[in-house]
Amino acid sequence: MDVKPKRPVASSPYSVAQSAPHQILVCKACKHKDQACKPGFELLKSLRAAVQAAGLGEDFEVSGTACLAGCVPAHGEPCVVGYRATEKATWLFGDIDPDQPLDDLVSFARIYAALEDGWMSGHDLPPSLRDTTLARIPAAMIVTREGAIQ
Repeated sequence: MDVKPKRPVASSPYSVAQSAPHQILVCKACKHKDQACKPGFELLKSLRAAVQAAGLGEDFEVSGTACLAGCVPAHGEPCVVGYRATEKATWLFGDIDPDQPLDDLVSFARIYAALEDGWMSGHDLPPSLRDTTLARIPAAMIVTREGAIQ
């Protein structure tokens, strides 16, 4: 009798619905402490307010999510932030200090929204994000028997 291993299934903490054209995800679960991430919650609230104040609230939803697996515990209380949108590259930034100004995160949101495919050189990033980039993931192109879908 073959027993198939159980595969992980996305559950509510891991699946985040997107209601705006762009989404900023903020990690709010600390896998190293097995508890909610207070710095992540603070960053989430501050970033939501900053995005609204910058007039980007219609274009961006700022959501908390489960562990994004990009933190470096040796750096203290790091936060991980991701940007994603349909048919655009996804960006992941780590080691974000929630106590520092959010200007570069908001600046990146403005740039990202203006890019057709979300792709840019690391040199074009706002200064504080250049050394914190964890990943730039191309938009997925999924091909099925029926043809390409995004």
